[in-house]
Amino acid sequence: MLKSKQYILIGSVGLLMVVLYSLDIKGLVKPKENRGMQTTATAGEQPAALVSETSVSTFAKQSINASLAADIEKLEAQLKNTSGSDAVKIQEEIAKKWDDVNQPAPAAFAYEAIAEVQPTYENWLIAGDRFTDGYQNFRDTTATAGLLNKAINAYNKALEINPKSLDAKTGLGTAYVKGTQNPMQGIQLLLGVVKEDPKNVRANMNLGLFSMKSGQFQKAVDRFKTVNEVKPSPEAWFYLATSYENLGQKPEAILAYQKAKELAADPSLTQFVDNKIKELNK
Repeated sequence: MLKSKQYILIGSVGLLMVVLYSLDIKGLVKPKENRGMQTTATAGEQPAALVSETSVSTFAKQSINASLAADIEKLEAQLKNTSGSDAVKIQEEIAKKWDDVNQPAPAAFAYEAIAEVQPTYENWLIAGDRFTDGYQNFRDTTATAGLLNKAINAYNKALEINPKSLDAKTGLGTAYVKGTQNPMQGIQLLLGVVKEDPKNVRANMNLGLFSMKSGQFQKAVDRFKTVNEVKPSPEAWFYLATSYENLGQKPEAILAYQKAKELAADPSLTQFVDNKIKELNK
């Protein structure tokens, strides 16, 4: 499935570092204001108790222009008096408006509502993917657990329809590892994906991140190298560089950091990498 433009390009050092801080990698010190903000969910929790469409939409509207927020509110008001196919059309409009401004969390609720009326594999998968982007990027961290649980529910619905879906298994495995008390179930799902598809970018990326978290940096190197063979990206090169650095392989780390800088073409990442290279050359 092609990614729609609602997905945020992870090119800046800020978001890359947020991921690394959450992994608690050696040599990185978490900013005080970020400590304790990560929220996790336990499999089986009720999403409705943790997050709601209204609260997520209200919070997201603070980040967009007033005119667009007003348009979305009009569509939301229309939903109160519609149902069935007419409601689906309105939800599609709402989802598109949120997608256009890179707000996957509120868009996810619209896609979920569409899937509930039209429960196809594709509809549940896109809902799961949006909830995944939501729990990974939404600025209101109090909603993280609820969004993650909703991603799990959507992927399970997709797998009920298409049990062999590697996309749904990857999304579900990632969610299990990141936010439940059953991480090994998620790891097994992801390992199953790469067994069937050794070059699967998304599964290898997440397995690489989880290897970093557990201090298995050589395994992380192998995962990120696979990702860069198939679909090189600033984040994959950045994580590869960090893994090399933790292994004490400075020349390899420098080359990987430089690759990340070249692909991202982001001033903040350029500055960070240049400082890193100076440190590694000492």
